[in-house]
Amino acid sequence: MTKENVKINRWWQLVFGVVVMMTISSPQYTWTLFVQPIQQHLGIGLVGIQFTFSLLIIIQTWFSPVQGYLIEKFGPRLLVSIGSILIGLSWIFTAFINNLGMLYLTYGVMGGFGTGIIYVGVIGLMVRWFPDYRGLTAGLAAAGYGFGAIFTTFPISNLIHSTGYVSALLIFGAIQGIIGFLFAQGLKTPPSQEMIKPKVVDQTHPTPMPNKMNFSPREMFQSPIFWILFIMMALMSTSGLMVTSEVSSFADDFGVSQALVFGMAALPLSLTISRFTNGLTRPIFGWISDRIGRELTMVIAFTLEAISILALLGLRNDPIAFVILTGVVFFGWGEIFSLFPSILTDTFGTKHATTNYGFLYISQGIGSLLGGPASAYLESITGSWIPVFYLVAGADILTALLAILVLRPLRTKMAHEAQSGPIIKNTITSQHI
Repeated sequence: MTKENVKINRWWQLVFGVVVMMTISSPQYTWTLFVQPIQQHLGIGLVGIQFTFSLLIIIQTWFSPVQGYLIEKFGPRLLVSIGSILIGLSWIFTAFINNLGMLYLTYGVMGGFGTGIIYVGVIGLMVRWFPDYRGLTAGLAAAGYGFGAIFTTFPISNLIHSTGYVSALLIFGAIQGIIGFLFAQGLKTPPSQEMIKPKVVDQTHPTPMPNKMNFSPREMFQSPIFWILFIMMALMSTSGLMVTSEVSSFADDFGVSQALVFGMAALPLSLTISRFTNGLTRPIFGWISDRIGRELTMVIAFTLEAISILALLGLRNDPIAFVILTGVVFFGWGEIFSLFPSILTDTFGTKHATTNYGFLYISQGIGSLLGGPASAYLESITGSWIPVFYLVAGADILTALLAILVLRPLRTKMAHEAQSGPIIKNTITSQHI
């Protein structure tokens, strides 16, 4: 295959990856629509039901290193196909649950395995196919994950209200499983990095990482940079996943969920707009980070997230503000799924990119526990969402400070040390710090 053919083929890889990612959007981003009907069906409290969401994210993230290893060993087509089958069956089996344990097993465990395989597989594939557009293409692939639920939120909401949640699970479970399986057939492992050598980008702000580093997971664990990234992603995951999992509950408490905004119910309208902004932010901030550097982009995005969380709290009883600000919240949050895999691969290389990102992705599982049942528990013992909102806004600000005051100096030091002498034996086509 010539370099020209590779350049053409890789953009088709991006198309296939984005479509497959869209099929795993609904399990996370429309979960809030199923909470109340399933809660009524099982007669279980909110904390018990919301653990399903946390379990979905925990399985999706904590097993991702294994999933990443399997993808590197057996290829993306087989593993992503299996993930799509699991996603479809997860929703279909959930339609027939009659106890909390079965809900955890079907929606949580089975769904978590399916979404994890697809997410880690596609993101890991994109950062390898596009070393020259790493932030942008990781953002576009992750945007599929954010955008996908735009096409399902209102149909699922309408179906739940007209025929019940069982019909919604059966119909959309089959749809997302079939579409994911079909588009997974086009995914391929990229050729050697020499065939897709990145272009040289003239940048004033970022310090270029020398082409000498290709870390194995064990080598990566020895670097404090990985653990700073892990803490940062866990903190940022907490804020976004709190809103994702609890938006239906606090919208009811704020008295805005059934209010009409532009002739539509505020909650499903908010969810639809949020899916759009959650997807849009990923390629936008990914592209910006390709130009001005990852850490500075993080400061801008994470600060925006904190401000929007506080504004949402201050205007919590205004339906129009609720719809607009939840969209801004996700615009300030969703970019973590382009920035973190990009900066990780920039720093630790492409050879083990899928497995390495699988280990970093575990941090989102921690965020799901803090943003899901922990936030619900805090609200239950305080009787208010106010302390929850203040805590997650504080986490956003802390993460922005870590990016510029801790992460950037560490990566700059690492680049200077690598330029002054050999520290790692392999090669990497990374370009940013």
